[in-house]
Amino acid sequence: MNHEWKQFLESVGARVDDGVARFDGAPCDESGLLCDLSHLGLIRVGGEDATGFLQGQFTNDVTRVDEQHAQLSSYCTPKGRMLANFRLFRLGTDYLLQLPRSTHARVLKRLPMFVLMSKVEIRDASDELASIGLIGEAARTALEAEFPRLPESPDEALNEKAMSLIRMPGSGGRFLLSGPVPALTGVWNRAVAAGARPGNAVCWALHEIRAGIPWVDEKTIEAFVPQMLNLQLINGVSFKKGCYTGQEVVARMKYLGKLKRRMYLARVESDTPPRAGDALFSSTSSSGQGAGRVVNAERSPQGGYELLAVAEIAAREGDGLHLWESDGPRLEFMPLPYPFEEA
Repeated sequence: MNHEWKQFLESVGARVDDGVARFDGAPCDESGLLCDLSHLGLIRVGGEDATGFLQGQFTNDVTRVDEQHAQLSSYCTPKGRMLANFRLFRLGTDYLLQLPRSTHARVLKRLPMFVLMSKVEIRDASDELASIGLIGEAARTALEAEFPRLPESPDEALNEKAMSLIRMPGSGGRFLLSGPVPALTGVWNRAVAAGARPGNAVCWALHEIRAGIPWVDEKTIEAFVPQMLNLQLINGVSFKKGCYTGQEVVARMKYLGKLKRRMYLARVESDTPPRAGDALFSSTSSSGQGAGRVVNAERSPQGGYELLAVAEIAAREGDGLHLWESDGPRLEFMPLPYPFEEA
């Protein structure tokens, strides 16, 4: 975490532990919310060959990312298994990858291994810049005072005053803002003056879950191919861009294979928090290793936990799915905000 940003957050009432800001009694509603996103790492990629280099590494079409458009994408092994996924956007002439800290270090170490003779520069930008999430009308009011216009559709972006503003999917009017600390402190103070309240990282994570946006965790590295996490449904995969690491497996799943597992939105009542990678079970499962896995989970303000989980389609349509063991807490499924048909 940037030291100046840490000092600012502490000055407005946050407790900062292990690079994560926490506000006591913080809400998770949509009326007006500010979330520090220092739990997400940033990787900066620049140089005259950056676009071509990244195009050969990631599942989505990097050539479509510019100052007006961000995208979700993922980084796979040659076997098509996801090492990480991230949000990719431009800030000035460089690309930025924003992803959980739990996978950030692995990508930062692995990506430069393939640069070879390309004119590409890769570095950690996590302590160089700051990022905040803004939700609701009060936050929107602050942004309208700062920017000449606001992006209105998901993944639409705006570069202004050395900051990148991205409209996020989901309800409540969500925005992601990244940039230098002095600029972000000004937006933060303006949003608070408009009525927004500081929230915690878990609130932002809960809104990501409700929007059906998955994040690979250290416990789920290489556990999924992109289609299992619905990336083809949320514009996280391009099937027209050409070759990239793992492309053959991902394309085969689309054109020749039959998807047996996909991601669902659910809630569960439990005294024990579900964690990424926790197993799901069903009496109709065709696998001895369980019927699926938890992808992400957070406590719900209404009680219990809300989660994204990859599960066997047949088991989901069968007699129910349970957490941890066949007679464990039963999952109650909820509709995702997007259809299972490909966009």
